Amino acid sequence: MNKIFEYCAKYMTTYTRLLSLQKLLPNTLMGRSAMIVIIPSILVQIISTTIFYNNHWETLSRRLAQGLAGDITHIRVHMRDFNSAEDFKWIQSVSRLTMLLKIAYEEGATLSPEKAINGSSKFDNVLTRELWREMKRPFTIDFEYSRREIAIDMQLPNGVLHILAPRKRLFSSTTYVFVLWMVGSSMLLFSVAVLFLNIQVRSVRRLARAADSFGKGHDVPDFQPEGALEVRKAAQAFNLMRNRIQKHIDQRTEMLAGVSHDLRTPLTRLKLQVEMLKGVDSNDVRDIKDDIDEMQRMLEGYLNFAKGEGEEALETIKLTTLIAYCERMFLDQGVIIETDQKVANQDITVKPLAFRRCIVNLINNAVRHANRVILRIFADNNNVDFCIEDDGPGLIAEERENVFKAFYRVDSSRNIETGGVGLGLTIARDIARNHGGDITLSNGDLGGLKAILRIPL
Repeated sequence: MNKIFEYCAKYMTTYTRLLSLQKLLPNTLMGRSAMIVIIPSILVQIISTTIFYNNHWETLSRRLAQGLAGDITHIRVHMRDFNSAEDFKWIQSVSRLTMLLKIAYEEGATLSPEKAINGSSKFDNVLTRELWREMKRPFTIDFEYSRREIAIDMQLPNGVLHILAPRKRLFSSTTYVFVLWMVGSSMLLFSVAVLFLNIQVRSVRRLARAADSFGKGHDVPDFQPEGALEVRKAAQAFNLMRNRIQKHIDQRTEMLAGVSHDLRTPLTRLKLQVEMLKGVDSNDVRDIKDDIDEMQRMLEGYLNFAKGEGEEALETIKLTTLIAYCERMFLDQGVIIETDQKVANQDITVKPLAFRRCIVNLINNAVRHANRVILRIFADNNNVDFCIEDDGPGLIAEERENVFKAFYRVDSSRNIETGGVGLGLTIARDIARNHGGDITLSNGDLGGLKAILRIPL
């Protein structure tokens, strides 16, 4: 049993780590595709560089160090065999011309015990080891003597030999060529890969934009499938879905509009006949008229629901236009409108008539059931929020989604359309969602209901 618990604990730990890694992944398909290409390439370059430096470069450095150590040993042997002043000048000349070494001899000197080898890199250690192996004599190396040279001091029997060796003798230029080639080829590979990835991802982006536009109620009639086979199939499925949805909407609209229109004629005829009735109790006539008026209001609700947003085109307008419209409609009813100038100057792309209808339905619903109503408008870089709060009786949590159902009415003091058929909030949410937004209900600060209409910019 303990083993099972240990296994579960290890599994949860691994799963948690994977979740933490997922947060580091790019959000876009382009970013993730590029990462699939770039990360393996970087790993290959790291492995190649490690192998190069641990094998080829170290071997090359050792041979260069052996060459320098051999030249110094050669100079020491010549100085031992030819120890006159003229011979030393000849050795200096030959060393400078053929070995690129500058030498000087300090007779009678000894190495300072405080002076030590100050190199710490891997190559410094290789050179120090090879010099000791070749010369078998005390020496010091100053790897920081200058930018172009290093200084080597060697203890000889009768003095100290000072040697200045150029750094280019210790480093192969092919090393830098290899590094530059590796970096350059990698950058070229990344550029070509990103270019081709961008071409492949472009069709996915078009499909995503088309789906997003359609979700916001925008028409995309010219969308054509393109790209890889899988993307074309997804685009074709999107077109089929869009056509089916549009066909369903058209059928619903035509059916409800036809039924409502057909019923209006007999209702009008009934109303005329009631007006012509004689010898009937006036109270009965009034009741019949009220019933007919109620049926006409129901038919108007059906027609409005069926009509939806119609063929209205999208327009970019300023929020000041909507604010002014709401002020004309509701200021005399005591509705308070709160916003700031920055938000008021914000542009928003909507179907103006349908969107006004959405806001009017929400405010009417609040005004009908409350004494105090406040409309607050907020905006950020992504959305505009219309917040309608009231001090009415509110709604219990279980009823907040039900009120958006078509023809649903709450059997309490908070009817959403008193005297109506329960389509006000249904129409409002349909319009909001056709604009890519939504409406949510919650408890407000005034003690009643708070409705938030959120529309993306």
